[in-house]
Amino acid sequence: MIRVLINGCNGKMGQEVAKAITQTPDIEVLCGVDRIDTGDNNFPVFTNINDINIIPDVIIDFSIPESTFKILEFANNNKIPTVIATTGFSNEDLNKIENYSKNFPIFKSANMSYEINLIAKLVAELSKKLSDSDIEIIETHHNRKIDSPSGTALILADSINNALDNTMSYEYDRHSKREKRSKNNIGIHSIRGGTEVGKHSVIFFGNDESLEITHTVNSRKVFANGAVKAAFFTVHKDNGLYSMNDMC
Repeated sequence: MIRVLINGCNGKMGQEVAKAITQTPDIEVLCGVDRIDTGDNNFPVFTNINDINIIPDVIIDFSIPESTFKILEFANNNKIPTVIATTGFSNEDLNKIENYSKNFPIFKSANMSYEINLIAKLVAELSKKLSDSDIEIIETHHNRKIDSPSGTALILADSINNALDNTMSYEYDRHSKREKRSKNNIGIHSIRGGTEVGKHSVIFFGNDESLEITHTVNSRKVFANGAVKAAFFTVHKDNGLYSMNDMC
């Protein structure tokens, strides 16, 4: 039986992860960490990481970067495999995570959906075949999402950029520019509203035609189930940084 600590257990994704675990054999929630204990959980919830007195087999983190690094320090002290599904990290943050992974296994993905990671591979191949196209990425999320653009939009952009030998730059905002579009730009646009779980479109604009690939998530269960699979994958791995490419 794999015992899990959920960091951000009272958030929407933390609650979905807890539900997914209860529906999955050979895994259970040992405890959770969050800013407050609502009393609604059937497992212990710690509001101070320093008070944790039970050691899980693996950590699943759906929180914010500040909270992620607090739990990573706890994981580092106890050498606990960790799944990071939090987004909004800076380049400096990513370097810190990579350094932590030298001491214990870390699985990190900005999107726990298998299909979105499959699409990342597809758009990389398309970008090489449609090299004359203008490429735009549009991402849509609910009105409570904090970071922009989404981590998934950056996964898609990075996949395309890597396929094109990192010759592309990212354009997030054109409103202050009075100039035509550069061929070496990937436009990235963020839409926020309502309860939209997540929608990502990559559009290749050619002459007189365009090709669009869109992925839509209708339930957070997709991400929760992916995180649980990642926990099974990571719990017995050697030290290092893993991603969906390693699991898929």
